[in-house]
Amino acid sequence: MLEVEGLAASYGPARILHDVAFTVGAGEVVTLLGRNGMGKTSTVRAVMGLLPALGGRATEGRIRFDGADLLGLPAHAVARKGLGLVPEGRQVFPTLTVRENLVATARPGRWDLASVHALFPRLREREANMGRDLSGGEQQMLAIGRALMTNPRLLVLDEATEGLAPLIRAEIWAVLARLKGEGQSILLIDKNLVQVLRLADRHVIIERGRTVWSGDSAALEAAPGLREQYLHV
Repeated sequence: MLEVEGLAASYGPARILHDVAFTVGAGEVVTLLGRNGMGKTSTVRAVMGLLPALGGRATEGRIRFDGADLLGLPAHAVARKGLGLVPEGRQVFPTLTVRENLVATARPGRWDLASVHALFPRLREREANMGRDLSGGEQQMLAIGRALMTNPRLLVLDEATEGLAPLIRAEIWAVLARLKGEGQSILLIDKNLVQVLRLADRHVIIERGRTVWSGDSAALEAAPGLREQYLHV
């Protein structure tokens, strides 16, 4: 489904990605792991076509989705290919209601208001509230619901549970497990290693803008030295 090969990228003269490579297959959950500042979010931004808006650009490599080249496409064109993003920091529309946030980018398909409300009942309860009036957990639910309303073939989550209360984190993980069970392909960034080891099929470790390891949960669990070297602060 998604193939990233030899990806390099820069912000102005500063090179931020040097050689990132990974794949996400249909129905798979794949994580991008690594310490802060190692290039995970920049990788997601490159895949989603968001680097130019931030003064950056992908300079080398390939990004393909179902055989179509994504490199150089603007973000709206990438989204139309079937990639839905839950961005770092949630970035809900603060002056739109919950309902307006959800329908703003909706596309026909399995996910609509009714199915998103069933997944996150709190969004139905708060549908007339402005995005800025929601708690952090509610904003994350809204960001996930908004991405699902685009009916993506690949759901991309950058810091899925960062900064959330434990009960909300547990709810988000339960939702992601349900989505996986329904066959949703997911690319995920999150620091909660216990949860990602349970959820994901494969993991990719990025260090200083390069892919340095990839493998399944069993292999990562069996390599404490690897976790100590690349994941622990």
